[in-house]
Amino acid sequence: MKIIKPNSESDSIYNERLISTLRYLAVCLGSGALVLLIIATVTFFAMQQMPGDPAISILGGLNPTAEAIAEVKREYGLDQPLYVQYWIYLSHLLQGDLGISYSQRLPVVHVIAQQAGATFELIVAALVMTWALVLAWTLTTAGRRRWISHLGSTVETILAALPPFWLAILLLAVFAFNLRLFPVAGSDSLHSLILPALALALPLAGFVGQVTRQSLEITLEQPFILSARLRGLSDWSVRWRHALRHSLLPGISLSGWAIGALASGSVVIEVIFSRQGLGRQLFQAVQSQDMPLVVGITLVVALTYVLVNILVDLLYHLVDPRLKGETA
Repeated sequence: MKIIKPNSESDSIYNERLISTLRYLAVCLGSGALVLLIIATVTFFAMQQMPGDPAISILGGLNPTAEAIAEVKREYGLDQPLYVQYWIYLSHLLQGDLGISYSQRLPVVHVIAQQAGATFELIVAALVMTWALVLAWTLTTAGRRRWISHLGSTVETILAALPPFWLAILLLAVFAFNLRLFPVAGSDSLHSLILPALALALPLAGFVGQVTRQSLEITLEQPFILSARLRGLSDWSVRWRHALRHSLLPGISLSGWAIGALASGSVVIEVIFSRQGLGRQLFQAVQSQDMPLVVGITLVVALTYVLVNILVDLLYHLVDPRLKGETA
């Protein structure tokens, strides 16, 4: 009598997908490491082209003596040839040593740990605002009469074209200086978080809204939507309970890119609103030629962006079996 093993085929498919996923993850990690290496290299040589002498920035005095400058250069290896400095710099990075901040005389890791919370708070608030705006606007205007749909699309296009720094100055002038509804500067309360987060969220909502709108309008034309309407469900119930969950995937896929965009945009926003955070620290570090701090913050932001995008790509690979052949 022949013994049937019903699970053998499913086990084989599972193993193939697991191997394919692990191979894809290895490729993503390798690509991410290469990206970080390129960013670290570009940042190092870009900082070398900055005007001024880093030794003077380290000393912090107005008129340091030649002996003091020479001593600092010897201590920090700034008197070595450029290729030697680059090799020392890379070897320290590979050991997880980001060095000591020239301007603050603290380990770069310590400075980043102190400031990362404020930037993370700003990014999360902006991302939540973005999705709140996208869901409210697209559910209200997508798939309606032509003029309503066009109005919704036009507003999203205008928002996507707004520069965050210009929008930040406008929000600050109107709601902080004129109406006095929000504080002008600071990062010590939830009230002071609203305007900076809104300055980042509005342009991003324009981008994400355009993609979500297109997906939602296509979904609203599907047969299962007509079936839901024939069962007597209200228009809002059909949109919220049935159409929305089938329309969010393209917008969610942009969230990986969005986090990187918010992290880079936070540099200007934190400066304009005088907020604590990695962005403002990066701006000040560039001004003072604090190369360890510049490199450290740049790598942390880049690492966050790389890891988020790897996670998004990996989830797609796991969820959509059609991607298996592309990444195998």
